[in-house]
Amino acid sequence: MSKTTNLTIRMDKELKEQAEQLFSEFGMNMTTAFTVFVRQAVRHGKIPFEISLNIPNAETIAAMEEANRISRDPNAKRYSSFEELVADVQNEV
Repeated sequence: MSKTTNLTIRMDKELKEQAEQLFSEFGMNMTTAFTVFVRQAVRHGKIPFEISLNIPNAETIAAMEEANRISRDPNAKRYSSFEELVADVQNEV
C-alpha cells in the first residue's frame, strides 16, 4: 500500500457544498473525487476536461452579427408580442 499525504484546498463554501452533494450522488466523497481528477490528469498528461474563455465559435459570431444587422435595419419586421409574430407566420403559410 502506498503512503498518503494530506492536502489543504481553499474554495468557496457554497461551491464545496455543491460539489460534495454532486459527488455523493456518484457514491464518492470530496477526497475520492479529487483523487479521480488527479489520476486522470496524470494518466493523460493534461487537465481531463476542456478549459476555455467561452469565446463564441464562428457560427455563434455569425448569428450575433446577423442579429445586430437586423436590429439596425429600419425595414425589418417588428413585433410587439410573440402572439403577433406567430399570427404573421401563420398568415404566410
